[in-house]
Amino acid sequence: MSQFSKVGKKGAVYIPKRICEQLGIKEDDRVLMRVEGDKLVLEFIPDPFSLAAKVRKWAKTTVEEFERESEEEQNELFSN
Repeated sequence: MSQFSKVGKKGAVYIPKRICEQLGIKEDDRVLMRVEGDKLVLEFIPDPFSLAAKVRKWAKTTVEEFERESEEEQNELFSN
């Protein structure tokens, strides 16, 4: 899909709603910008929480188990 857009004040470029919907881009999503030759490439970085909600679950843990494992890892890393 291609669509034209204009560059606004202060260099702002607005992505058309149709493209945002197609890519699943939401307000406050983070974006990585890079220049490749004479092109600007935008790579949208999904929010970790929304990404986690979309992924098929393959394990279960409780908050208590997570905290215990985190403390054990921290103790191993920082006890030296």
